[in-house]
This record gives sequence, structure tokens and C-alpha cells, in this order.
Amino acid sequence: MTADANRFYITTAIDYPNSRPHIGTAFEKIGADVQARFRRMEGFDVHFLMGNDENTIKVLQRAGELGVEPKPYVDDMARQFRSVWQSLEVSFDDFIQTSEERHHTGCRKFIQAVYDAGDIYKKLYTGLYCNGCEMFKTEKELVDGRCPNHPNVALHVVEEENYFFRLSAFGDRLLAHYQAHPEFIQPVSRRNEITNLVESGLQDIAISRRGFTWGIPVPFDPEQTIYVWFDALLNYITAIGYGTDDERFARIWPANVHVIGKDITRFHCALWPAMLMSAGVPLPKHVFGHGFVYYKGAKASKSGVAIDPMDVIKAHGADAFRYYFMRECPFGGDGNFSEERFAEVYNADLANNLGNLYSRTLAMCLKYFEGNLEGSAGLDASRWRPDASSFDGVVGEIRELVSAFHYNLALQKIWLEVLDPANRYIDATAPFKLAKTNREACKAVLVSLVEALRVAAILIKPFLPRTAETIYQTFNFEDSAPWSAVRYTDTVTPPQGRGDWRVAAEFAGGKPAPLFPKIEPKADEA
Repeated sequence: MTADANRFYITTAIDYPNSRPHIGTAFEKIGADVQARFRRMEGFDVHFLMGNDENTIKVLQRAGELGVEPKPYVDDMARQFRSVWQSLEVSFDDFIQTSEERHHTGCRKFIQAVYDAGDIYKKLYTGLYCNGCEMFKTEKELVDGRCPNHPNVALHVVEEENYFFRLSAFGDRLLAHYQAHPEFIQPVSRRNEITNLVESGLQDIAISRRGFTWGIPVPFDPEQTIYVWFDALLNYITAIGYGTDDERFARIWPANVHVIGKDITRFHCALWPAMLMSAGVPLPKHVFGHGFVYYKGAKASKSGVAIDPMDVIKAHGADAFRYYFMRECPFGGDGNFSEERFAEVYNADLANNLGNLYSRTLAMCLKYFEGNLEGSAGLDASRWRPDASSFDGVVGEIRELVSAFHYNLALQKIWLEVLDPANRYIDATAPFKLAKTNREACKAVLVSLVEALRVAAILIKPFLPRTAETIYQTFNFEDSAPWSAVRYTDTVTPPQGRGDWRVAAEFAGGKPAPLFPKIEPKADEA
């Protein structure tokens, strides 16, 4: 049995639950969610996996600091993580905890398969260990004697007899795969980094630790526990049935894309495919290594500057948070966050542009026609665009940008090609004046503006799902509209067989609330 061609399987990195999520972690989850939502609108049967990496020394240490057992601790942290992701409208289909039995069962099966293939051996090893990475480090990986990812975490010498994975034997096979599948590692800059890493020679890697009770025992040596990276990477297959449901696993795997941070690409693009090759499991199709988020120049992370996403969400809403990071931070590169820049982007793009278009259009529909654009069916709906005939090409460009994770460019084009022309159309036609002199002409203008909002709602839905839903409901649009519903049309086709466009009845007699209330400067800033 092969994977379903209509299936789109997307994953994010699983997170250490030794502290709450920060904005850098949220950046990854939102980016993956945009892709998942877009693919659903394209008609794919999407399976979106997230989770927490729990079988770690960090978790054991943190639980001990709090005076609780590891399992209740990780279960509570999983609840907190899920709550944050749900508040950000992240539409995951499954959330795996690596302390779950389904993961333990699959891990035991996998490591046994690699052992039986002859790619695991035992040896005494002495090396420098980074608690931040939970990884042994070689001298060539260090920068000024420190781990480049955790420069504030002191390395210490560890001597143990552990099991090792024969990673060094897979260099040629990995390079051959990169050459045959240049799309495997994205973006291109990450591919070049990994290719250089493999060409310089790979070292065998420790995959077990001795003397730990928290974790998954090695099936062929119960005194050893499966080491964090060999354990963690397997979540992508154990969550979908490896070791527990062969039919489901065959239907979903391989993953279409792993969305991960650029700091862990070597694990996902060298260690992970080598592990799969050894066990005889097909490789994922793509690995996308996104960039970092910096806070006023400092990397946002649990070990550095940590900003809780909930602080921003509570103040300005999930969609504003999502928009800022997808528009301001190139997903394949690095981005920066500051409260000042957030307010600038929010006011310019959301409050004064999208929000203003929505509020003005809705207010005029209610004021001049009581929300009922009677006789709108068949009217020309293309006038809001100066060059309506080119619109299909624009939509195609946006589609390609979203598919390739170029989210900032896609949003830039949506604002440039849809929202800006619609706002200019209001200024050029002045429907508030036409209402006094030519009601039919005013109605025609409003019909075009409603159509512009329909198009905008579909295009922004992967990015701003709650805002899109509000626009859908306000104008009685089809809330499950597929991406293909964004197309050039020169006549209005009202939703659900209605003869005319009608504003939702809830707005009758009331003043609609703004989509994005403007962020006013604080007194000291003013």
C-alpha cells in the first residue's frame, strides 16, 4: 500500500516542555499552520502534527525542581502548549507526547530494526556534552570552546559506554539523495550548509544513555535508555501508526514537509534520513528550515529573550500576531520583533487598510441600503480592479508564493493587488456622495467592494483565519470557499443561491465593531 496521493502530511519540530512557548517557537507553528490551511483550501486531506519532546534530561531536571513526578509535569505542560497553539488558531490534527505508549512502542520497533541491520554498536566514549542541545559536541562544532546554539551553557566531560548509530556509513547515500532530490532541503541556503556538512565527513552518534529511568528502554539492553534525538525524531512516524497501525502508517507516510528551525537542520537532513535508510523506511519529501526571530536584535528563545505569545494575543488578538510574523519576517530567513514595529505594521496594514475597507463598506451598505443590496445579482463586480483581466495571473502568483513558504511576499501582493485597489476605488468613486445623487451607481460601487472583500477573505484565510471568518459571516459568504473560488469574475454570484447580497441580520440597527481597533500611542509616547 502506498501513501494517499491526496494526503498532505505536515509536521513541526516537537518542543522541549521545560518552559512555556516563546515567540520564536510560535513563528514556526504559525508558518506550518498557514501551509496546512492553504493545502486544505486546495482540496488536500491534510494531517498536521505537532507535539512535545518529553523524554529528556531537561524535563527530568525541571520536574525535580518543582517537586513533581515527570509524567504529571509533562502532561500539564502539554496542556499549556496546546492552549497557546489553540489561542493562535493553529489547526493541528494531532499532538503527540513522546511519553505516550504509541511512541514508546514505535521507538522500540524502529531501534530494533536498525540494530538488526547492523548499524548500531556499543562502545566506551568520552566527550564534551551540551545540556542545552542534549548532545555530544565535537571540537570542530564549537565556537570559542562553546556550543554555538547555547553559548551560555557550560560543556562538561561525560564518559559512558553507550550504543552508537553508524552515521558515518551513510555519507555517500545522503549526498546521492540530495543530488537526486534537490527539493529535499529548503531553502537553498540550508541545502548548501547540509551538503558541506556531509561532504566534510559524518561522525557516528550516541543514541543511548545509561542509568536513566525516565525515557524508553533499549529493547536489546534494558539498562540503556534511548537517547533524545534518536527518540525525538521518531515522533513523525510513531504518531501516524509506525509500530501500532501499519495500514494507517502506509496511508499517510512519507511526510510532505517537516517544518523545523534552521538550528536543527543537520538532525533532520542528515541523521533522520540516515536512520530511515537503515530501517528501510521511505524518506520525507521535504524539510524546510525556517529562520530565527530576534527581539530588538537579540534571539528570542527560552535561554535568551523569551516573550510569551499570549501577552501579544491578549492585547491585540491572534490574527494580528499571525499577520505581523508572516508579513514582517521572511519565513526562510530571520526576522525581528519589537513593540514599536508591531504597532506600525498593525496600524498601517490592518487597522488603516484591511480594517478600514471592511468598516467603510459595511457601514455604507447598512446606512444606504439597510444591508440589502437588492438587485445585485448579475452586476459588474470587477470595477474595483483597474485591470480585472489580469487577476487570475495575480492569484496564481500568490498561490505559488504560499506553496513555497514565501509568506511575506504573498501577503505583500494581496495588499498590493486587492486591498490597495479596493481602497483607492472608494476614494475615486465616493459612494457616500453617489448615495445622494445616484443610488444605483452607489449600489454598483458597493457590490464591487463586497466582491473585493470576498476575494480578500479567501486569500487571507490561511494567514488570518478568524478575520476571514468574520468577513464571511458579515456578508454571508461561503465560509468553506476553496482556494479555486478566487477567480476573475465580471458578474456577482451571490452565495448559496440567493438573488442578492445581504449583510448578516445581526448588524441591522447596530454599529459594527472594527476588525482591528487602532493601537493608540501611550501617553508618554504621545
